[in-house]
Amino acid sequence: MTTKEDVQMLSFSIILHAGNARSSAMEAISLAKSYQFAEARQKIAEADEEFTEAHHIQTKFLQEEAEGNQTEVSVILIHAQDHLMTAMTVKDLASEMIDMYEKMQILEEGNK
Repeated sequence: MTTKEDVQMLSFSIILHAGNARSSAMEAISLAKSYQFAEARQKIAEADEEFTEAHHIQTKFLQEEAEGNQTEVSVILIHAQDHLMTAMTVKDLASEMIDMYEKMQILEEGNK
């Protein structure tokens, strides 16, 4: 059974990994803006690794509930889930922006 303290610690771990993922995604956008696409894609890969860690933690909560053990939903857990979903959106947009900047570079080179 997950204690209140366990929920808090796991929630903070989700926030940590989501924050790291979001930071990597934002760095990817900056790199893409400078036409450093390989490095930008590496940052997206780093974000994906952080998401994997966050999802492992999330899975613990799901397994507990599937086993019939209810997790006390706290504001910090809701906050953690919010961070995770927001970071996932940032990563998705960063991937799209990398593609957009690649197309911009091709168009700029074609106009020279």
